Parts: sequence; structure tokens; C-alpha cells
Amino acid sequence: MGALGTKLKGQKVYLDTNIFIYALEAMKPWAELLREAFVSLEAGEWHAVTSSLSIAECLVKPFEMERNDLVAAYRAALSPSQYLHIAPLREEILVDAARLRAKHKFKLPDALHIATAMEEGCTAMLTNDAQFRKVATVQCILMSDFSP
Repeated sequence: MGALGTKLKGQKVYLDTNIFIYALEAMKPWAELLREAFVSLEAGEWHAVTSSLSIAECLVKPFEMERNDLVAAYRAALSPSQYLHIAPLREEILVDAARLRAKHKFKLPDALHIATAMEEGCTAMLTNDAQFRKVATVQCILMSDFSP
């Protein structure tokens, strides 16, 4: 198991949208790190959560580029499974997101992501967006901290 997988071990981890983009579009240097982390996820060493919002965010560019193959890949990756829970945008999350926007000046999508992580009881958030470190209740794990 790599360093990232070791860091995630035993945790319930919220996956930010950028994690899916890095993995599915094989973006260097993140793709290999994420491949190793997803192997440990499938081995049951940690649990993953994301918001249904991630689906909408991930599909924009593939639709713009008319890449139906990429749309299908994202739809498959962002489907509920034994490895990934897709949290719906419930009213409690929307209220928490508004509170986070007021306090930390997050953009709405970012506030929805962190509010979902909190509502779902995630102990960590895997992202490459350091602004999430403003919220102390969820540990922010940055991909950039694991760059080769």
C-alpha cells in the first residue's frame, strides 16, 4: 500500500470532484497515486463518500467535448457501490452549506461538498483544494502533499 492508501486507512473519506477527474482522465502525477488508493479502497481498508453534486461537476467537460465514452466512464465511476456512497443533497446539507458560506465565504459547490462530508460523518476529505482546511471538523488531505 502506498503512502496515500496508508493515510486513508480506517477512515471514512469524502472524495472531492477533482479526485474523480484526476483518476478517470489519468492526470499526472495524481493518477498512479489514486490507483493505489483505490486498490486499498476495494480491499476494504477505508470507505469513500461523495455528493451527487460530483456527478454534475464531472460531466460538464465531457459533454462540452461530446465525449460520450468519458460521460459513460464518469457515470459508472460515480454510481453507488459497496466502495462508494453517493450522498444526495438533503435539506440538512443545504442549510449547513449556507452556514459554511456565511462563515468561510466558500463558493456554493465547495460549501455543499464540505457540508456533505460533515453530514455523512467523514473523518477526512481527499482533495487538492487547500481552502477546505478552514473547517477543522474534517481533516483535509491534499493530493499535492503526496506528489512524487
